[in-house]
Amino acid sequence: MKQGEIRHQPRHLINGRWVIGATTGVSTNPSDTREVVAEFARADRNQTEQAIAAAADALPQWSLSTPQRRADALDQVGSELLARKEELGALLAREEGKTLPEAIAEVARAGNIFKFFAGEALRIPGETMASVRPGVQVDITREPVGVVAIIAPWNFPFAIPAWKIAPALAYGNTVVFKPAELVPACGWALAEILSRCGLPAGTFNLIMGSGREVGQTLVEHPRVNAISFTGSVPTGRRILTATAARQAKVQLEMGGKNPLVVLADADLDQAVDCALQGSYFSTGQRCTASSRLIVDAPVHDEFVARLTRRLESLKVGHAMTRGTEMGPVVDGAQLEQNQSYMAIAAHEGAQHVWGGELVERETPGHYMNPALWLAEPHHRIAREEIFGPIACVLRADGYEHALSLANDTPFGLCAGICTTSLKYAMHFRRHAQVGMTMVNLPTAGVDFHVPFGGRKDSSHGSREQGRYAAEFYTTVKTGYMLA
Repeated sequence: MKQGEIRHQPRHLINGRWVIGATTGVSTNPSDTREVVAEFARADRNQTEQAIAAAADALPQWSLSTPQRRADALDQVGSELLARKEELGALLAREEGKTLPEAIAEVARAGNIFKFFAGEALRIPGETMASVRPGVQVDITREPVGVVAIIAPWNFPFAIPAWKIAPALAYGNTVVFKPAELVPACGWALAEILSRCGLPAGTFNLIMGSGREVGQTLVEHPRVNAISFTGSVPTGRRILTATAARQAKVQLEMGGKNPLVVLADADLDQAVDCALQGSYFSTGQRCTASSRLIVDAPVHDEFVARLTRRLESLKVGHAMTRGTEMGPVVDGAQLEQNQSYMAIAAHEGAQHVWGGELVERETPGHYMNPALWLAEPHHRIAREEIFGPIACVLRADGYEHALSLANDTPFGLCAGICTTSLKYAMHFRRHAQVGMTMVNLPTAGVDFHVPFGGRKDSSHGSREQGRYAAEFYTTVKTGYMLA
């Protein structure tokens, strides 16, 4: 740990009390692996069950609380996140490796999400309808679904928990939150703010630990009514199978292999900017990253040349250093996986264009150069999610071929197109088999107040964010009354 840096000691929050763990773990700074960012509590099955019981016991009171009380609590959280965005952004950059400007922006996004759902708590929709029978009134209302388990990933340790926790609480649910083990200090910092916003004890609980013990307990427990998970496809499928028998409500966000189509009529400078930001910013560690760049044959070579020049000048370094454009990979395991895909691509005959080497900086960290390959559609580098700063270019023979390549994937989260043709832009938006489309914009980068989610292996269940979050965090009740 560097002199002057804060070492956090996160504990669990169970039923309104801070609790030590059954065991402990550590998180380290990927920009400087000598620095321990946090020594955190790790829960066992018993502590996880205590948190679930606390949430279940708190549910009757919170579910019947006034919309104003919920709005005030969430607005307070949002205000504090915005006021402390530089401080908390620095913590995020230290623990996850995102560049400091990106980290500060993420904390601000989390604050805005809480403020948005503070407003939504006052706008929970309902309907009154006339019955087909004389003298009968029909009311359609939304009620909380119950105890919600939230299992969040490491790549957006403030924003993704925010867009799950905020709507859960806004609609009257109680929460057990499990952050990823790579980012316990970020999870704790968010929980600490929530612990001071006036929630009744047990309404919000923080429990840290492994997916094998804590995660599995949350998934299997009969008192957990709904699970919102963001992570890998294999884990998401296991959750879906494990919850099917007891019919728990499940929401899964599981990744992507997102295409960015560049047509011959595109503004190439704009297209290269979209590719650079979408593929490599946040070290490529975004489910919306454009890791498949599908380029029309007439501009293929020029696009590759321009993007390569940009990659050659991209500044890779410590997340906290001014001017760094791409930080380190999050940890050694992810770095090893990235390097294994470099070897796979070479073995399968993909053409290496630039980058991918491990690099050294003043501090020991998980650094690698961004990588670019020319690939064929059957190459694993073009089909499997890598979750790192590695992208491949696929050559297309015209728009129809490009669209076919874009849809030729088991994933369906996001797809982008760069073109000056309104005809192709509108056709692509309609026919891309994804949940989100971008025209002349990077695939990564979505607003906090609109629906987020995909199709195929990318998502299961209703959308996250925006007003569509009500579909998951509430259940609909139809009431009849004789007037």
